[in-house]
Amino acid sequence: MKPTIETLNLFKLASGDEFFLQLYKFLGNKRGKKVYIQSNLHGSEIVGNAVIYQLINFLSGLKNNQIDGEICLLPICNPLGTNQRNHFFSSGRYNSYDGKDWNRIFWNYEKVCQDLDELVNNNIKFDLLTIQENFLQQQKTAFAKQLEKINKPSGAPLFEQYRYQLQSLSMDANYLIDIHSSSNKCIDYLFCFPGQQQESAKYFQIDYGILMDTYDGDAFDEAFMKPWLALEKKFEEAGRKIIVDRESWTLELGSGMTMNPNSVKTGVQGIINYLVKKGILHLPNYALTSQDITLVSRQNIKSYYAPTGGMIQNRLSLQNPVKEGDKLYEILSFNKQGNLPEVINIHAEKDGFIFDVSTNYSVNQGEYVLALFSPNVD
Repeated sequence: MKPTIETLNLFKLASGDEFFLQLYKFLGNKRGKKVYIQSNLHGSEIVGNAVIYQLINFLSGLKNNQIDGEICLLPICNPLGTNQRNHFFSSGRYNSYDGKDWNRIFWNYEKVCQDLDELVNNNIKFDLLTIQENFLQQQKTAFAKQLEKINKPSGAPLFEQYRYQLQSLSMDANYLIDIHSSSNKCIDYLFCFPGQQQESAKYFQIDYGILMDTYDGDAFDEAFMKPWLALEKKFEEAGRKIIVDRESWTLELGSGMTMNPNSVKTGVQGIINYLVKKGILHLPNYALTSQDITLVSRQNIKSYYAPTGGMIQNRLSLQNPVKEGDKLYEILSFNKQGNLPEVINIHAEKDGFIFDVSTNYSVNQGEYVLALFSPNVD
């Protein structure tokens, strides 16, 4: 089957050049659930584009009756960030105009919803599907005010116009997948919300994940999922337990500025397996697989920052397990005080597992060096 291709105007530059988004939609014979998958929200994190390319090829080989519902794929979802350069290096994590992280700008209905108690009271006896439809419509009504602001003569900042485009495409999805990679060097892992998603995480066939038991900003996955989690909580407080059919994922596939074939393969196979589990894809003779995943609380991520400036050397590699007191790396530290250079050893504060390391081996004091999954963090 062939996808429906939609080209969407994003914004116009002073030079007269314009940026566009291109959305690929695969529509099955039956109406059903919606999947939304995007990549490259941060400029240097390009691996998801290869994942989406392979998914497009795979889905194009299916028949309409092998898809229930709708699958939407949006590669290069941030062309401004993707094209941003500093010398040879692709950065694109921050909007160069206002300094905002491209993945901390999204509209979060949970923060503005004033009548959630009223909605729960009005829907307490309804079936789950009706509850979800009513809550989604409530979100859309509130979200429409964003477009009203954008269309006023006074307009709106670039980040508000940009987020409106992405969230208008994804708000009505059942399952949302945002593909990233580390801006540094990293293993493959995912971000998982507590609850039902902890079971679903096993179908991505990824060994490690971070459990989103705390939040640090209005990221794309958070802005999608937090209103639904708030709805579940309110219903439980009212004496009825519901589990909404919504899941939101961030897949972190490998390292920035690279297209690691193994990470691409992990992403493609995991997403297909997940969509089969969710009943979106119907593949003859497909062997659905589930594997255990180690989910680490977000509070148990320990980042290490350079205690002084210098050059990193003899650093332990990715996936290296460490014990408290083990040497993690050395800093070759120079000075302007007439003394010889010295080597400073940095040791682990707790047991852990190295899952992310800085790309640059030259650090100023206070700059990031590596991160551990640590079971016991003060």
